[in-house]
Amino acid sequence: MGFKYFGEWDAEKIEVRDPGIKQYLCLDAPFVLHTGGRHASKQFGKARVSVVERLINKVMRSGPGARKLGGKTIRGAGATGKKHKAYNIVREAFKIIAQRTNKNPIQVLVDAIQNSAPREETTRISYGGITYYIAVDSSPQRRLDIALKNLAAGAFAAAFTGKKNIVECLAEELILAANNDTKSFAVARKEETERIAKGAR
Repeated sequence: MGFKYFGEWDAEKIEVRDPGIKQYLCLDAPFVLHTGGRHASKQFGKARVSVVERLINKVMRSGPGARKLGGKTIRGAGATGKKHKAYNIVREAFKIIAQRTNKNPIQVLVDAIQNSAPREETTRISYGGITYYIAVDSSPQRRLDIALKNLAAGAFAAAFTGKKNIVECLAEELILAANNDTKSFAVARKEETERIAKGAR
């Protein structure tokens, strides 16, 4: 019997359609979702960290936070530095996803990442004292980083402006992104980034 995320969902039959990020999308989880940053000293070490742990780490961001989790009011800036709180947020969001979609939430997360990872972006260069923007291809590692960051940021933005708590907002953001819906913050940001890059070619 293999490892199951949160004791409920395994990653054995997860399909990754995007060949660009397949190599960097780690689904072979350790027995705990807390590697303690041991990957940091190695180049491309992040590629060997479970994608679920990486989502948990992105939920530990500064910014407007959840209103309620498990009946308790959470004050302050999100789950900044509080890994156990971020772990609970992701676990509860996965339960909502499984309930609403009847799918493995790990597959929903992978689909959301594939649909919200920009393939092209812009960079600023200076030539002869003139600064202008040019379009560049995004590296697979950066595509994955941006997708995870925008998925978490979209959930926090929705929780801050709406009446739903962070758990529901994260579940909704992942479901919308997995369906490639432009109502998803992450998908909308991806399309905007690629549109700007197209204009800078």
